[in-house]
Amino acid sequence: MNKNYYAILMAGGVGSRFWPVSTTEFPKQFHDMLGTGETLIQKTFSRLSQLIPKENILILTNEAYNAIVLEQLPMVNQNQIVLEPAMRNTAPCILFAALKIKKMNPNAVMVVAPSDHWIEDEAQFRANLQVSFDLCETEDTLMTLGILPTFPNTGYGYIEYDKLNSKPVKKVVQFREKPDYATARKFIQSRNFLWNAGIFVWSIPSILKAFQTFQPEMLAHFMKGFDSFNTQEEQQFLKEFYPLAENISIDYAVMEKAKNVFVLPATFDWNDLGTWGSLYDKLPKDVQDNAVVNAKVLLENASHNIIRTATKKTVVIDGLHDFIIVDNDDVLLIYPKSKEQDIKVIANKLK
Repeated sequence: MNKNYYAILMAGGVGSRFWPVSTTEFPKQFHDMLGTGETLIQKTFSRLSQLIPKENILILTNEAYNAIVLEQLPMVNQNQIVLEPAMRNTAPCILFAALKIKKMNPNAVMVVAPSDHWIEDEAQFRANLQVSFDLCETEDTLMTLGILPTFPNTGYGYIEYDKLNSKPVKKVVQFREKPDYATARKFIQSRNFLWNAGIFVWSIPSILKAFQTFQPEMLAHFMKGFDSFNTQEEQQFLKEFYPLAENISIDYAVMEKAKNVFVLPATFDWNDLGTWGSLYDKLPKDVQDNAVVNAKVLLENASHNIIRTATKKTVVIDGLHDFIIVDNDDVLLIYPKSKEQDIKVIANKLK
Protein backbone atom coordinates (compact mmCIF):
# COMPACT_ATOMS: atom_id res chain seq x y z
CA MET A 1 0.00 0.00 0.00
CA ASN A 2 1.39 3.38 -1.04
CA LYS A 3 2.53 5.38 2.01
CA ASN A 4 2.17 8.62 0.02
CA TYR A 5 -1.61 8.20 -0.21
CA TYR A 6 -3.72 10.20 2.25
CA ALA A 7 -7.41 10.91 2.71
CA ILE A 8 -9.52 13.56 4.39
CA LEU A 9 -12.85 12.10 5.39
CA MET A 10 -15.35 14.95 5.75
CA ALA A 11 -17.64 14.17 8.68
CA GLY A 12 -18.82 17.49 10.11
CA GLY A 13 -22.24 17.91 8.48
CA VAL A 14 -25.61 17.74 10.20
CA GLY A 15 -27.79 16.17 7.48
CA SER A 16 -30.93 18.00 8.64
CA ARG A 17 -33.08 16.72 5.76
CA PHE A 18 -32.82 13.26 7.38
CA TRP A 19 -34.55 14.48 10.53
CA PRO A 20 -35.70 12.99 12.90
CA VAL A 21 -32.98 10.31 12.61
CA SER A 22 -30.20 12.79 11.79
CA THR A 23 -29.87 15.50 14.42
CA THR A 24 -27.29 18.09 15.39
CA GLU A 25 -26.27 15.85 18.30
CA PHE A 26 -26.04 12.68 16.17
CA PRO A 27 -25.88 13.36 12.39
CA LYS A 28 -26.62 10.91 9.58
CA GLN A 29 -22.98 9.89 8.93
CA PHE A 30 -23.02 8.11 12.29
CA HIS A 31 -26.22 6.16 11.54
CA ASP A 32 -26.78 2.87 9.73
CA MET A 33 -29.10 4.51 7.21
CA LEU A 34 -29.21 1.53 4.86
CA GLY A 35 -29.78 -1.17 7.47
CA THR A 36 -26.52 -2.95 6.53
CA GLY A 37 -25.03 -3.19 10.02
CA GLU A 38 -22.50 -0.42 9.30
CA THR A 39 -22.85 3.33 9.67
CA LEU A 40 -22.11 5.57 6.70
CA ILE A 41 -18.80 6.76 8.14
CA GLN A 42 -17.75 3.16 8.83
CA LYS A 43 -18.53 2.15 5.24
CA THR A 44 -16.62 5.17 3.87
CA PHE A 45 -13.56 4.51 6.04
CA SER A 46 -13.55 0.84 5.00
CA ARG A 47 -13.82 1.82 1.32
CA LEU A 48 -10.91 4.27 1.52
CA SER A 49 -8.69 1.94 3.57
CA GLN A 50 -8.65 -0.58 0.73
CA LEU A 51 -6.30 1.77 -1.13
CA ILE A 52 -5.02 4.17 1.54
CA PRO A 53 -3.15 3.16 4.74
CA LYS A 54 -5.54 3.43 7.68
CA GLU A 55 -3.11 5.61 9.62
CA ASN A 56 -3.13 8.09 6.69
CA ILE A 57 -6.88 8.73 6.83
CA LEU A 58 -7.78 11.94 8.68
CA ILE A 59 -11.35 12.45 9.89
CA LEU A 60 -12.41 16.06 9.78
CA THR A 61 -15.34 16.72 12.07
CA ASN A 62 -16.85 19.02 14.67
CA GLU A 63 -15.56 19.01 18.24
CA ALA A 64 -18.94 17.71 19.40
CA TYR A 65 -18.53 14.45 17.44
CA ASN A 66 -15.07 13.45 18.63
CA ALA A 67 -16.30 10.71 21.00
CA ILE A 68 -18.67 9.29 18.38
CA VAL A 69 -15.85 9.03 15.82
CA LEU A 70 -13.58 7.23 18.28
CA GLU A 71 -16.38 4.83 19.19
CA GLN A 72 -17.34 4.00 15.61
CA LEU A 73 -13.77 3.91 14.24
CA PRO A 74 -11.74 2.24 17.01
CA MET A 75 -8.81 1.71 14.63
CA VAL A 76 -8.29 5.48 14.49
CA ASN A 77 -6.20 7.36 17.05
CA GLN A 78 -6.92 10.85 18.34
CA ASN A 79 -4.18 12.40 16.20
CA GLN A 80 -6.12 11.41 13.07
CA ILE A 81 -9.22 13.35 14.10
CA VAL A 82 -9.17 16.99 13.02
CA LEU A 83 -11.61 18.94 15.19
CA GLU A 84 -13.19 22.13 13.87
CA PRO A 85 -13.92 24.59 16.69
CA ALA A 86 -16.28 26.48 14.34
CA MET A 87 -18.08 25.78 11.05
CA ARG A 88 -16.31 27.63 8.25
CA ASN A 89 -17.32 25.61 5.16
CA THR A 90 -14.90 23.38 3.24
CA ALA A 91 -12.00 25.61 2.11
CA PRO A 92 -10.49 26.38 5.56
CA CYS A 93 -10.74 22.82 6.82
CA ILE A 94 -9.27 21.34 3.63
CA LEU A 95 -6.39 23.83 3.72
CA PHE A 96 -5.69 23.10 7.37
CA ALA A 97 -5.74 19.33 6.77
CA ALA A 98 -3.44 19.74 3.75
CA LEU A 99 -0.93 21.66 5.88
CA LYS A 100 -1.04 18.94 8.54
CA ILE A 101 -0.35 16.33 5.85
CA LYS A 102 2.49 18.47 4.41
CA LYS A 103 4.26 18.27 7.78
CA MET A 104 3.85 14.48 7.79
CA ASN A 105 4.73 13.87 4.15
CA PRO A 106 5.44 16.70 1.66
CA ASN A 107 5.19 14.20 -1.22
CA ALA A 108 1.65 13.13 -0.35
CA VAL A 109 -1.32 12.93 -2.70
CA MET A 110 -4.70 13.16 -1.02
CA VAL A 111 -8.37 12.56 -1.64
CA VAL A 112 -11.13 14.61 -0.04
CA ALA A 113 -14.21 12.41 0.41
CA PRO A 114 -17.59 13.01 2.08
CA SER A 115 -18.38 10.50 4.82
CA ASP A 116 -22.09 10.07 4.09
CA HIS A 117 -22.34 9.02 0.43
CA TRP A 118 -23.51 5.69 -0.95
CA ILE A 119 -21.15 4.08 -3.47
CA GLU A 120 -21.77 0.76 -5.16
CA ASP A 121 -19.06 -1.28 -6.92
CA GLU A 122 -16.17 -0.39 -4.66
CA ALA A 123 -13.70 -2.02 -7.04
CA GLN A 124 -14.57 0.63 -9.64
CA PHE A 125 -14.28 3.34 -6.99
CA ARG A 126 -10.74 2.15 -6.17
CA ALA A 127 -9.89 2.02 -9.88
CA ASN A 128 -11.11 5.59 -10.43
CA LEU A 129 -9.23 6.79 -7.37
CA GLN A 130 -6.05 5.07 -8.56
CA VAL A 131 -6.28 6.80 -11.96
CA SER A 132 -6.63 10.14 -10.16
CA PHE A 133 -3.74 9.47 -7.78
CA ASP A 134 -1.47 8.42 -10.66
CA LEU A 135 -2.19 11.63 -12.56
CA CYS A 136 -1.81 13.92 -9.55
CA GLU A 137 1.50 12.31 -8.55
CA THR A 138 3.06 13.29 -11.87
CA GLU A 139 1.26 16.48 -12.91
CA ASP A 140 0.23 19.78 -11.32
CA THR A 141 -3.45 18.90 -11.47
CA LEU A 142 -6.54 19.43 -9.35
CA MET A 143 -8.81 16.44 -9.92
CA THR A 144 -12.45 15.78 -9.18
CA LEU A 145 -14.66 12.77 -9.77
CA GLY A 146 -17.88 13.58 -11.63
CA ILE A 147 -21.03 11.47 -11.72
CA LEU A 148 -22.81 10.71 -15.00
CA PRO A 149 -26.29 12.27 -14.61
CA THR A 150 -29.25 9.91 -14.83
CA PHE A 151 -31.96 12.60 -14.75
CA PRO A 152 -32.15 16.43 -14.63
CA ASN A 153 -31.52 16.79 -10.90
CA THR A 154 -31.89 20.35 -9.58
CA GLY A 155 -30.31 19.54 -6.21
CA TYR A 156 -26.72 19.02 -7.42
CA GLY A 157 -24.08 21.30 -8.82
CA TYR A 158 -22.80 20.37 -12.29
CA ILE A 159 -19.36 20.17 -13.90
CA GLU A 160 -19.07 21.14 -17.56
CA TYR A 161 -16.15 19.53 -19.38
CA ASP A 162 -14.59 19.88 -22.83
CA LYS A 163 -16.72 17.65 -25.06
CA LEU A 164 -14.00 17.55 -27.72
CA ASN A 165 -11.66 15.81 -25.29
CA SER A 166 -11.72 12.06 -26.05
CA LYS A 167 -9.36 11.13 -23.20
CA PRO A 168 -10.75 9.43 -20.06
CA VAL A 169 -9.80 12.44 -17.93
CA LYS A 170 -11.55 15.62 -19.12
CA LYS A 171 -10.54 19.27 -18.86
CA VAL A 172 -13.09 21.17 -16.79
CA VAL A 173 -14.63 24.15 -18.58
CA GLN A 174 -16.58 25.45 -15.59
CA PHE A 175 -18.51 24.53 -12.47
CA ARG A 176 -22.22 25.32 -12.64
CA GLU A 177 -24.53 26.14 -9.75
CA LYS A 178 -27.59 24.05 -8.92
CA PRO A 179 -29.83 24.70 -11.94
CA ASP A 180 -33.58 25.01 -12.39
CA TYR A 181 -35.30 22.08 -14.11
CA ALA A 182 -35.18 23.54 -17.63
CA THR A 183 -31.46 24.26 -17.33
CA ALA A 184 -30.78 20.82 -15.88
CA ARG A 185 -32.52 19.26 -18.89
CA LYS A 186 -30.27 21.26 -21.24
CA PHE A 187 -27.22 20.05 -19.30
CA ILE A 188 -28.31 16.43 -19.73
CA GLN A 189 -29.00 16.89 -23.43
CA SER A 190 -25.56 18.47 -23.97
CA ARG A 191 -23.87 15.23 -22.81
CA ASN A 192 -20.83 17.02 -21.44
CA PHE A 193 -22.07 17.71 -17.91
CA LEU A 194 -21.51 15.68 -14.75
CA TRP A 195 -22.86 15.92 -11.23
CA ASN A 196 -20.41 17.40 -8.74
CA ALA A 197 -19.94 14.72 -6.04
CA GLY A 198 -17.53 16.76 -3.91
CA ILE A 199 -14.74 14.17 -4.25
CA PHE A 200 -11.36 15.82 -4.95
CA VAL A 201 -7.82 14.52 -5.51
CA TRP A 202 -4.54 16.48 -5.68
CA SER A 203 -0.96 16.48 -4.50
CA ILE A 204 0.03 18.55 -1.49
CA PRO A 205 2.25 20.87 -3.60
CA SER A 206 -0.58 21.42 -6.13
CA ILE A 207 -3.31 22.32 -3.65
CA LEU A 208 -1.03 24.59 -1.61
CA LYS A 209 0.11 26.31 -4.80
CA ALA A 210 -3.56 26.88 -5.68
CA PHE A 211 -4.27 28.39 -2.26
CA GLN A 212 -1.18 30.61 -2.61
CA THR A 213 -2.52 31.85 -5.95
CA PHE A 214 -6.21 32.29 -5.15
CA GLN A 215 -6.44 32.51 -1.34
CA PRO A 216 -3.10 33.95 -0.17
CA GLU A 217 -4.61 35.59 2.92
CA MET A 218 -6.17 32.32 4.08
CA LEU A 219 -2.90 30.45 3.52
CA ALA A 220 -0.95 33.11 5.44
CA HIS A 221 -3.55 32.97 8.22
CA PHE A 222 -3.04 29.24 8.78
CA MET A 223 0.73 29.34 8.23
CA LYS A 224 0.95 31.37 11.45
CA GLY A 225 0.40 28.12 13.31
CA PHE A 226 2.31 25.74 11.04
CA ASP A 227 4.94 24.96 13.67
CA SER A 228 2.21 23.86 16.08
CA PHE A 229 0.48 21.47 13.65
CA ASN A 230 0.61 17.80 14.73
CA THR A 231 1.76 18.86 18.21
CA GLN A 232 -0.01 19.45 21.52
CA GLU A 233 -0.17 23.17 20.72
CA GLU A 234 -2.27 22.64 17.58
CA GLN A 235 -5.68 22.74 19.27
CA GLN A 236 -4.93 26.00 21.04
CA PHE A 237 -3.99 27.62 17.73
CA LEU A 238 -7.18 26.32 16.14
CA LYS A 239 -9.41 27.64 18.91
CA GLU A 240 -7.93 31.11 18.49
CA PHE A 241 -7.45 31.34 14.73
CA TYR A 242 -9.87 28.92 13.04
CA PRO A 243 -13.05 30.93 13.76
CA LEU A 244 -11.38 33.95 12.11
CA ALA A 245 -10.96 32.16 8.76
CA GLU A 246 -13.23 33.12 5.87
CA ASN A 247 -16.40 31.05 5.53
CA ILE A 248 -16.09 29.76 1.95
CA SER A 249 -16.33 26.49 0.06
CA ILE A 250 -13.42 24.86 -1.75
CA ASP A 251 -15.39 25.26 -4.99
CA TYR A 252 -15.63 29.05 -4.69
CA ALA A 253 -12.21 29.49 -3.11
CA VAL A 254 -10.12 27.45 -5.54
CA MET A 255 -11.80 25.06 -7.98
CA GLU A 256 -13.82 27.64 -9.93
CA LYS A 257 -10.76 29.88 -10.33
CA ALA A 258 -8.03 27.38 -11.21
CA LYS A 259 -7.17 26.50 -14.81
CA ASN A 260 -5.62 23.11 -14.08
CA VAL A 261 -8.84 21.36 -13.02
CA PHE A 262 -9.72 18.00 -14.57
CA VAL A 263 -12.60 15.61 -14.03
CA LEU A 264 -12.81 11.84 -14.33
CA PRO A 265 -16.34 10.59 -15.12
CA ALA A 266 -16.92 7.98 -12.41
CA THR A 267 -17.66 4.39 -13.39
CA PHE A 268 -19.34 3.50 -10.08
CA ASP A 269 -22.95 4.08 -8.99
CA TRP A 270 -23.26 6.97 -6.55
CA ASN A 271 -25.86 8.66 -4.40
CA ASP A 272 -25.27 11.52 -1.98
CA LEU A 273 -28.01 10.22 0.35
CA GLY A 274 -29.15 13.78 0.92
CA THR A 275 -32.84 13.11 1.52
CA TRP A 276 -35.24 10.33 2.49
CA GLY A 277 -36.20 10.10 -1.18
CA SER A 278 -32.59 9.48 -2.24
CA LEU A 279 -32.31 6.77 0.42
CA TYR A 280 -35.58 5.24 -0.84
CA ASP A 281 -34.07 5.00 -4.33
CA LYS A 282 -31.22 2.80 -3.07
CA LEU A 283 -33.16 0.44 -0.81
CA PRO A 284 -34.74 -2.86 -1.91
CA LYS A 285 -38.50 -2.66 -2.42
CA ASP A 286 -41.45 -5.02 -1.95
CA VAL A 287 -43.98 -5.76 -4.72
CA GLN A 288 -45.76 -2.47 -3.94
CA ASP A 289 -42.48 -0.52 -4.06
CA ASN A 290 -42.31 0.06 -0.31
CA ALA A 291 -38.81 0.31 1.18
CA VAL A 292 -38.44 -0.89 4.77
CA VAL A 293 -35.52 -0.43 7.20
CA ASN A 294 -35.50 -2.26 10.56
CA ALA A 295 -39.31 -2.49 10.90
CA LYS A 296 -41.61 -5.50 10.68
CA VAL A 297 -44.56 -4.41 8.59
CA LEU A 298 -48.13 -5.28 7.67
CA LEU A 299 -49.07 -3.16 4.68
CA GLU A 300 -52.47 -2.92 3.04
CA ASN A 301 -53.22 -0.66 0.09
CA ALA A 302 -49.85 1.04 0.62
CA SER A 303 -47.20 1.76 -2.02
CA HIS A 304 -44.02 3.73 -2.72
CA ASN A 305 -43.43 4.47 0.96
CA ILE A 306 -40.20 4.44 2.93
CA ILE A 307 -40.64 3.08 6.45
CA ARG A 308 -37.90 3.20 9.07
CA THR A 309 -37.99 2.44 12.78
CA ALA A 310 -35.24 2.51 15.37
CA THR A 311 -36.00 -1.03 16.55
CA LYS A 312 -37.75 -4.12 15.22
CA LYS A 313 -41.08 -2.39 15.73
CA THR A 314 -44.21 -3.70 14.02
CA VAL A 315 -45.75 -1.10 11.74
CA VAL A 316 -49.26 -1.45 10.28
CA ILE A 317 -50.20 0.87 7.40
CA ASP A 318 -53.32 1.09 5.26
CA GLY A 319 -53.98 3.63 2.54
CA LEU A 320 -50.70 5.56 2.43
CA HIS A 321 -48.85 6.16 -0.83
CA ASP A 322 -45.57 8.02 -1.42
CA PHE A 323 -44.97 8.82 2.25
CA ILE A 324 -41.98 8.95 4.58
CA ILE A 325 -42.75 7.13 7.84
CA VAL A 326 -39.95 7.36 10.41
CA ASP A 327 -40.16 6.38 14.07
CA ASN A 328 -37.17 7.56 16.09
CA ASP A 329 -37.02 7.85 19.88
CA ASP A 330 -39.70 10.40 20.85
CA VAL A 331 -40.49 11.57 17.30
CA LEU A 332 -42.82 10.04 14.70
CA LEU A 333 -42.63 11.56 11.22
CA ILE A 334 -45.36 10.88 8.63
CA TYR A 335 -44.68 13.16 5.70
CA PRO A 336 -45.27 13.22 1.91
CA LYS A 337 -42.22 12.27 -0.11
CA SER A 338 -43.06 15.07 -2.53
CA LYS A 339 -42.38 17.62 0.24
CA GLU A 340 -39.18 16.05 1.59
CA GLN A 341 -37.17 19.24 1.05
CA ASP A 342 -39.39 20.90 3.69
CA ILE A 343 -38.30 18.49 6.42
CA LYS A 344 -35.29 20.69 7.16
CA VAL A 345 -37.67 23.64 7.70
CA ILE A 346 -39.91 21.57 9.98
CA ALA A 347 -36.92 20.49 12.08
CA ASN A 348 -35.82 24.10 12.48
CA LYS A 349 -39.33 25.15 13.52
CA LEU A 350 -39.40 22.51 16.23
CA LYS A 351 -36.13 23.81 17.66
